[in-house]
Amino acid sequence: MSTTTPTPERVEQAMRHALSLSAHGPVTGVNPQVGCVLLDAEGSIVAEGWHRGAGTPHAEVDALSKLSQRAANGLTAVVTLEPCNHTGRTGPCSQALIDAGVVAVHYGVDDPGQSSSGGAEHLRQAGVEVESGVLADDISEAIHRWLTATRRHRPFVTAKWASSLDGRAAAADGSSRWITGAAARQHVHEQRAANDAILVGTGTVLADDPSLTARGDAGELLGRQPIPVVVGFRPVPESAAVLRHPRGVVVTGSRDLGAVLDDLYQREIRSVFVEGGPTVTSELIRLGLVDEYLVYVAPTLLGGPRTALTDLGIASINAQRRLRVIQATPLGDDLVIVARDTSGSSR
Repeated sequence: MSTTTPTPERVEQAMRHALSLSAHGPVTGVNPQVGCVLLDAEGSIVAEGWHRGAGTPHAEVDALSKLSQRAANGLTAVVTLEPCNHTGRTGPCSQALIDAGVVAVHYGVDDPGQSSSGGAEHLRQAGVEVESGVLADDISEAIHRWLTATRRHRPFVTAKWASSLDGRAAAADGSSRWITGAAARQHVHEQRAANDAILVGTGTVLADDPSLTARGDAGELLGRQPIPVVVGFRPVPESAAVLRHPRGVVVTGSRDLGAVLDDLYQREIRSVFVEGGPTVTSELIRLGLVDEYLVYVAPTLLGGPRTALTDLGIASINAQRRLRVIQATPLGDDLVIVARDTSGSSR
């Protein structure tokens, strides 16, 4: 068995390929997107794999399955996330790599899971060479939502709203359709499909009767649908469109947003898209429960009292909640801004 391993340049090149492979996996669900590449001593790719969702082989096992028995002996594994060290729906990847005879493992980001972490140490104890941190920043960004949810033990929360340039979500009479154009509205449906759940308050259900489905340009249902979640005490009418949602609906009967998110996490929901009105959205922000902001800004002015947010509990400029703009993209005549909280108060 050769103990020669690929050069750092070959490992980094392989990690970039593993990262691209990981993007084939589902963006929603309890598991992260992970890719794996197996290299020989010269750095040539022998096998590759990625994780296809909960209950399917993890990326390392998927790659190993492409080889005949013992063909992985002496190979190097390059994987985006630390190999897991627990038995869940599948067995531990760290042990699978050891059993296959892999001599070195290079990975990008430590697994923050309480039960799944520890794979790196298990590999080292078995005599496997281990290196962490390869392209860590790129990989952390790619699985940012999953990492955040796992570290905070609650779903990753995205707050969305559409507003005029002067920050109004509706005209003085309450009408709001449509502030933004067709391109922005379709982008919202794509974001719905990219999240596990969509959350609104009972006020939105009673006022707008939304279906909370993710739809295409022609109104057709997209392949992935978020689970609707309704918060608040008021009953949902039997005729409400959300009750006909193809994924069912979670009616919480609660305004305790922290408890609601805790319950959703236990249901294996890792990302929540908030389309509630100003009351629900502002309360989530006030509690420090929003991780990312998706704001659609239309080049129009409305004036009046219907602001996109209400009181956030900020009494002075020194207490302002600073955000970091990640992206600003034109959508037709509108602009979509993605920002993240940098205050450190999110929990």
